[in-house]
Amino acid sequence: MKISSNFDSGNIQVIHAQDPQDISLRINKDNQSDFYQWFHFRLDSTPFVEHRITIGDLKGSAYPNGWNNYQAVVSYDRDEWFRVDSEFDGDNLTIHFTPEYAQTYFAYFAPYSYERHLDLLARAQMSFDASVVNLGNTLDGRDLSLIQVGQQEEGKKQVWITARQHPGETMAEWLVEGLLERLLDEDDGVARALLDKAVFYIVPNMNPDGSVRGHLRTNAAGINLNREWASPSIEKSPEVFYVLDKMQETGVDMYLDVHGDEDLPYNFVAGNEGNPGYNDRLQALEEAFKSALLTVTPEFQDEHGYPKDEPGKANLTVASNAVGERFDCLAFTLEMPFKDNNDLPDPAYGWSPQRCRQLGEDVLVALLSVADRLR
Repeated sequence: MKISSNFDSGNIQVIHAQDPQDISLRINKDNQSDFYQWFHFRLDSTPFVEHRITIGDLKGSAYPNGWNNYQAVVSYDRDEWFRVDSEFDGDNLTIHFTPEYAQTYFAYFAPYSYERHLDLLARAQMSFDASVVNLGNTLDGRDLSLIQVGQQEEGKKQVWITARQHPGETMAEWLVEGLLERLLDEDDGVARALLDKAVFYIVPNMNPDGSVRGHLRTNAAGINLNREWASPSIEKSPEVFYVLDKMQETGVDMYLDVHGDEDLPYNFVAGNEGNPGYNDRLQALEEAFKSALLTVTPEFQDEHGYPKDEPGKANLTVASNAVGERFDCLAFTLEMPFKDNNDLPDPAYGWSPQRCRQLGEDVLVALLSVADRLR
């Protein structure tokens, strides 16, 4: 029996693993950080033997409440990821599993590999409407890539979408994949209407270093990028620095920053009600966008989410707040669950890549509903 994680986005520490009924593991912290929650490892063992895998020391993890009612995801082929019985006792997550094959992959959520990220960029560049731009290099020397969709013309709106500031929130890039595929479909009426009205600037992965390293929340230097938007630096947060620099060049009429939430089992958005410049126009745009998304998909809801910020008390180091305030534009943080959507539960798969991709397609319908009102 062997447990390994020396691969793209792998993260686990083996405490002991001699007996299939007594496997003990820990999650490594992000580099130069105390954050930990993301795990991804492979079990090589005997098929059709029951295994009991315990991941310990979770009361000190980034979001210990996130383990309540959480079910780990497992795959044999790294394509289909399904849920397995998991129990949390306040400090330990115990996974009960009988593998059908010799190799089984376990993860906190379905991984989105760096190779798949490169494939997404390569497919996008082949579209007549799209081009891939390298904004700069990360601290580990990887490209920070932006996909521009649409041709610049006078009067067109500038729509920005970013994902995976927190690298362990892989559902964000799954959503972007679905959104991009619809946006680049020349036969899709919603896509054609949107590209008549807007140019899209999409960063599918804001944190490629953290993604490959198997981090939950930080970049290579242990920096939480979603607290860097007031004053990013090339030395610590080049990812935010380069994106914000490009935003200054293009302007922003709408911004969507895509994330995953460890605790809340719902899809929801957080707006800019706490920004100093928040006004009736922005409130009306927020309500129109949410109303449209509620209409187009039952996967979205607006009852459960983060507490509203008091007027003028927003944290302006957070991306959606900072961009909304700087550009006086409609800006949201879109959150998806690591667990399942309690409104439409799926015991076999939970919240899944397929559902993320579909929500990405549906977001375009809501965006079209407000496109003419952006400025």
